[in-house]
Amino acid sequence: MLRRSHAPRVALSLMITTGSTLACGGSNEPASVAATVPDTALLSAEAVKIGQFQLSGVHETEWRDAWQVPGRVTVDPGDSQSLGSIVEGRVLEVRVFPGDRVKTGEIVAVIHSHEVMDARQRIVAARADAVSADSAAVVMEAAAARAERLFAAKAMSQAELERTRAARVAAGATREAADAELERAKAFVEHLVGSGTPPGVDEHAALIRAPFDGIVTRREVSPGQVVLLGQPLVTVAREGRLGVLLRLPEEAVGSAAIDVPVRFSVPAYPGRTFDARVRRISPVVDSLSRAVDVWALATPEGQRALRAEMTADAELLGVRGTKVLAVPANAVQVMGGDTVVVVGTRLGEGLLIEARAVRLGRRTSVLAEVLAGVGVGDSVVERGAALAKAEIVKRRAPTEGGHE
Repeated sequence: MLRRSHAPRVALSLMITTGSTLACGGSNEPASVAATVPDTALLSAEAVKIGQFQLSGVHETEWRDAWQVPGRVTVDPGDSQSLGSIVEGRVLEVRVFPGDRVKTGEIVAVIHSHEVMDARQRIVAARADAVSADSAAVVMEAAAARAERLFAAKAMSQAELERTRAARVAAGATREAADAELERAKAFVEHLVGSGTPPGVDEHAALIRAPFDGIVTRREVSPGQVVLLGQPLVTVAREGRLGVLLRLPEEAVGSAAIDVPVRFSVPAYPGRTFDARVRRISPVVDSLSRAVDVWALATPEGQRALRAEMTADAELLGVRGTKVLAVPANAVQVMGGDTVVVVGTRLGEGLLIEARAVRLGRRTSVLAEVLAGVGVGDSVVERGAALAKAEIVKRRAPTEGGHE
């Protein structure tokens, strides 16, 4: 028997049939049961419609431990890239802002640098050397061919022939080295400016280009700034790769695994939850916090609504364990100091409800493990459980002091 409480009456009143038949007809037996059995009530079809009650069956399920931890919305660390300066120089332009979408090869920053001028001059010098080496090699090829004919006619000694052959080989090697230097000089200019300098851009400027299609998440410099080699300029991340970063305590490591679900909420959307799946687990426990970093990829719904660096309250549901009897977490109520669920039985279009004391084990935000009180085959009120409990409380017999 549940303990009585001095609970106040609920302001919202549903249309209840107690001691009478349901609107759809039938015997008086259910109504008499509701009138005589403690902590029960019989709801009419109209009351069920108004209350919008929803039943959920008590069932066995593989239990998942749940860990509630703070989190932070981030882009996937493996799919974002900080673009640093490739030269020392002065920033002429930064063409993007956070939130801008960019395409592969698109110019995001322009930096004036003497390194580009020097690189272009090296191409000119290397091209001249290549032409000179090629000419010398052609001359030596002809000289070597003539030497072979003279030697065949016994008009040249073996030693002179060998010297001519060696000179031809050296000229060929010089030509190859000159060609390689020209290619290296071209490649360095391509590294500094990409596929070419578009019209209207200083030809002595280094061009920083997007490495892939994505979205700009950070801009760290402004025009006029002098930057050093490697200094961060902008950060680009691939779209569709937002997720939530959690710091799980060491004792929760056994629950974390790739693809386990994470539910989380952010202050920007009160009352709304987002889903994610674990994609990355750090192999190292932090020596100071004794925590492990876990990153979960958000679903497409979250990709559209969330923004990087939002704070989050997250819950990780661990790997599946042994089967337990469970009810929805929001079906559990407190009534007169007891933990109860409201068991519901359909009677035509009406509903017979009963508050039943239960003993619970582990709980998450979704499920509650039931150790005693209900069994497989029972149905509990999930949506509208608080309203159903209030209707039962209203029908408790008055105490000796005249209070309910």
